[in-house]
Amino acid sequence: MRIARFAATGILALALSAAVIARASAQAPVEISPPTTPPAAKPAAKPAPKPAPPKPAPTQAAAPVPPPAAPRREVDIAYGAYQRGYYITAFAAATRRVEERKDPKAMTLLGELYANGLGIERDDKKAAEWYRLAAERGDREAMFALAMLHFSGRTGAVNREEGAKLLAAAAKLGNPAAAYDLGLLYIEGQLFPQDFARAAELFRSAAQVGNAEAQYALATLYKEGRGVPKDLVEATRLLAAASLADNTDALVEYGIALFNGTGVAKNERLAAILLAKAARKGNPIAQNRLANILAVGRGANPNPVQAIKWHIIAKAGGVSDVPLDAFVQQQPPDVRAAGEKAAKPWVDALKELRASRS
Repeated sequence: MRIARFAATGILALALSAAVIARASAQAPVEISPPTTPPAAKPAAKPAPKPAPPKPAPTQAAAPVPPPAAPRREVDIAYGAYQRGYYITAFAAATRRVEERKDPKAMTLLGELYANGLGIERDDKKAAEWYRLAAERGDREAMFALAMLHFSGRTGAVNREEGAKLLAAAAKLGNPAAAYDLGLLYIEGQLFPQDFARAAELFRSAAQVGNAEAQYALATLYKEGRGVPKDLVEATRLLAAASLADNTDALVEYGIALFNGTGVAKNERLAAILLAKAARKGNPIAQNRLANILAVGRGANPNPVQAIKWHIIAKAGGVSDVPLDAFVQQQPPDVRAAGEKAAKPWVDALKELRASRS
């Protein structure tokens, strides 16, 4: 079950505001200098095992042994209905399972339905109560969800201490999102003493089961040498994994690493593809780098109109670039006008978004 993360973005924002999880620099890809520290060497390959001696041929073919029957799993009607969007059916089925078997997973599902107002009126107090009952019975998803309620103050008042305790309990039981958020708290250094090594351990446990946010965070620690030895190869490997999961920050940094050949074989074409993907997702740094790529024609065919478009959009997002300003001024008036026209819908949408938030 996917539990809504009410406070995770707030925790991440605190870590980012402290400049601990660093973003890519605003420098253009074509101007990023290579790292001064060479990438760490890969471990030596293990010798191949000796071949096993051939087995003597059997004199008679053995009768085939039927495979063991797979254990029968009870169909989860409540969760199946939830996944398909039949929330009233899910609520009824989960309620029945709680009444009949005191099932903690059904309790967690009821908490989710109440927390999000799915099939029933939203009720944070009832959501918290169902999460608490499930958490007391050892359900790690309920622990995590209840922690998010405490961090967001939806249980009455913000209670970061109780939220942290629940995160620790859920992380110990293997909840990757809880491990990631707990790692951020160790980086933040308010509820716990700042401990990058402990944060790295928690990020690693979540990264190993495919949590893209944890993969990106751990890559940043390896890149900076915080809590772990500095290792650009490992950092880039983790960025690649996170980018496959469509993590925007990882797309940007892995694209830059590919463009420069930092910790990975240089591949300007793939870098351009990844940066274009992140640019379309609204990342100003990716937009700036894509503009540079299209201006000079490295990794993609030169396209002055698109270069101007992405440069204007990136500037509207807060990433300026003096050399690109000069490039724009050198273009013919019709090319500049075409770039400005292409950028206008993006810039207008960004203005509307900012106005709605003010």
